[in-house]
Amino acid sequence: MENQWHGARTIPVRLQRWLQLAVESQASDLHLIVGNRPALRLQGNLRELEEAELCSEDTRELVANLCEPDAIVRFEGQKSLDFSFDYSGHSWSSRFRVNLFHCGRDIGACLRVIPHAIPTFEWANFPTALGQRLALLRDGLVILTGATGSGKSTSLAMIVNLLNQQGGYRIITVEEPVEYEFPKASHSIVTQLEVGRDVHSFADGLKYGLRQDPDVILVGEIRDKETAQMALSAAETGHLVFSTLHTRDAKGAITRFADLFPQEAQSDIRAQLAMSLRSVVSQRLLPDASGEVQRHLTLEVLFNTFPIASAIRMGKIESIDNYIQTGRDDGMIGFDESIRRLYRAQKISRDTAEENMREPGSLNR
Repeated sequence: MENQWHGARTIPVRLQRWLQLAVESQASDLHLIVGNRPALRLQGNLRELEEAELCSEDTRELVANLCEPDAIVRFEGQKSLDFSFDYSGHSWSSRFRVNLFHCGRDIGACLRVIPHAIPTFEWANFPTALGQRLALLRDGLVILTGATGSGKSTSLAMIVNLLNQQGGYRIITVEEPVEYEFPKASHSIVTQLEVGRDVHSFADGLKYGLRQDPDVILVGEIRDKETAQMALSAAETGHLVFSTLHTRDAKGAITRFADLFPQEAQSDIRAQLAMSLRSVVSQRLLPDASGEVQRHLTLEVLFNTFPIASAIRMGKIESIDNYIQTGRDDGMIGFDESIRRLYRAQKISRDTAEENMREPGSLNR
């Protein structure tokens, strides 16, 4: 099968056209699935292009030219592959993160559009003061949570780039694949390690990265207990560690983190987490009231105060929601309050607000 992937390294004209359309329409993703038309995700919704349905030969031809030979070998062995590439047209350029996958005898691809330049907090509607507060933490663990496509990687890149631009930091990232590329800045050193290319796993990237005198470590995702333990150890030993988890809210991140470990170890892990955790930021993107413009970021923000640390240590996770609601003076905010603010500003519809609130009846509170 490997020979079927080889050929000219030029991206087919129609794929160039779809990539350009994705960039110019500010789509987040381009989907290439056998039996379906090519589709863009625009403002959270799928929109099929006016093209013929893709057949197996189409997708193989379209994605073959994106892969380097060593990537092809990994794809055939692992049956799924993440990588990124840069591409420029006549009047545009962008970076793309690609996931290739097998589905039966067919091959599919999802291409995420990643701007070359790291966005600003203003563009992302991420509170600048919150970004600065997280960046200026001396050490500890910061977790960003949310569903796929909720902007976690973008938020992390913006926060870490603050440190990069400030200077004086040795920054290491471990990603699968490398998404945003950090610009070279005076008096900062950034090394970006890619899982599968530079290191075998997130845990290996952390282990070897700690030997490279880092101040700040960005771990693309915590998905196993080895990575979780390494992240905790790094945070305990004076490093500032940023990472992501796929959970719906802040307290879910704490539960998910502990659940990565065997039951008999979870009490010790919660004790470590109570000491090392600094903040959890959970993100959602909600559609604009008009449905025509960029989606709006809504946040739940937890800072690890003494009551929250006690709740984590004792396993009383359900009480964390109440501490977030009463922790405004500490910079905390719950999803319901964040959504109410968007609704009052007429940025989202009432239906959208009520669908996403824990207590829809409190919308006008």
